[in-house]
Amino acid sequence: METLPLRLLPGMDLRRALESAVAARGCEAAFVVSGIGSLRGARLRMAGANASTTLEGNLEILTLAGSIAPDASHWHMSVADHEGRVFGGHVAYGCAIRTTAEVLVALLSDWTFAREHDPETGYAELAIRRKP
Repeated sequence: METLPLRLLPGMDLRRALESAVAARGCEAAFVVSGIGSLRGARLRMAGANASTTLEGNLEILTLAGSIAPDASHWHMSVADHEGRVFGGHVAYGCAIRTTAEVLVALLSDWTFAREHDPETGYAELAIRRKP
């Protein structure tokens, strides 16, 4: 396992920036281990919802974790607003960095991740394979 510490800059899209950083390393399997920082609004898909919800205003990232595969990512994040209210869910595109995001990514060079339909859940779930 190789670690990749990153600092994302103001205006960057959180999800696109992390997926691009992993792809640039030629990595086919990675995990977002930890992340903190601030956002100018966020887009989260809450549990059981079909569409994402847009949260407006300045937000602090409290937790960030998930998997990155070449064909899809799956992350969860919790954020707090200016009154300390906490919201959490699946991270969608459209989470713009406000001042910074400090993220630790684990690159798993011996593995490949993909998303494949699981008939039991009805969703595209993580398929984990060791490279030959």
